[in-house]
Amino acid sequence: MLIAIISLGGLGLLFGGILAFASQKFAVEVDPRVEMVQEALLGANCGACGYAGCSKFAEEVVAGNAPLGGCTPGGAKTAARIAEILGQVAPETEARLVAQLVCLGDCSVAKDKFIYHGVPDCKAAMMYSGGSKACRFGCLGLGTCARVCPFDAITMSEKGLPIIDADKCTGCAKCRNSCPKQVIDMINARTFHYVRCKSTDKGKQVREVCERGCIGCGICVKNCPQKAIRLENNLAIIDSFICNNCGKCVEVCPRDTIV
Repeated sequence: MLIAIISLGGLGLLFGGILAFASQKFAVEVDPRVEMVQEALLGANCGACGYAGCSKFAEEVVAGNAPLGGCTPGGAKTAARIAEILGQVAPETEARLVAQLVCLGDCSVAKDKFIYHGVPDCKAAMMYSGGSKACRFGCLGLGTCARVCPFDAITMSEKGLPIIDADKCTGCAKCRNSCPKQVIDMINARTFHYVRCKSTDKGKQVREVCERGCIGCGICVKNCPQKAIRLENNLAIIDSFICNNCGKCVEVCPRDTIV
């Protein structure tokens, strides 16, 4: 018994010594700035930076592989803090982007092809003939975008459309990336006018399925004093970086598609 105890004790000491040696021999030095950068981030792990979480982004930005302003949700304040930690010059502030739903096809104005009783998820609904909406471009209203938003910036209206709180939105784009209908755009937060439609169908087809859809009449294009609106594939598009919010397009739109 005594021999067994001594043997086990000896083996324990031997392997403990080997592990201690290995831990020192193969130790990976961690730059203390990585932890400092990680603490400066919001900790949402939203992936807007293009990396798998805040810790990975912190490692890459310290290594010089990621831009100082790569944390979109953190904005200019976080970029300035990271620059301070790394002893670099803070990047110039870019326009803040926010998510915007570009569809007005709620249950009161848009027609359905059928009644959907499946899994309450937009991607799942898309598997059934592209979804229940008669407009093939319309929001399905099942709240996938609201569920993936890490900042609680999206709620669902009683009529089945997402409501985006621009003050809470950080521009991480998770909602846009999760939308199978691609009816969420990232726009300049300073712009208050936008075309709430994605349909590129011709006017007659749009009228048949939705009361608010863009029919590509071009009236807004002709009346925009800033030349901020163009017509592409039967759809009016407002450049949010040119628009000065004069509101002329809202006044002349015959379908109230610009709000």
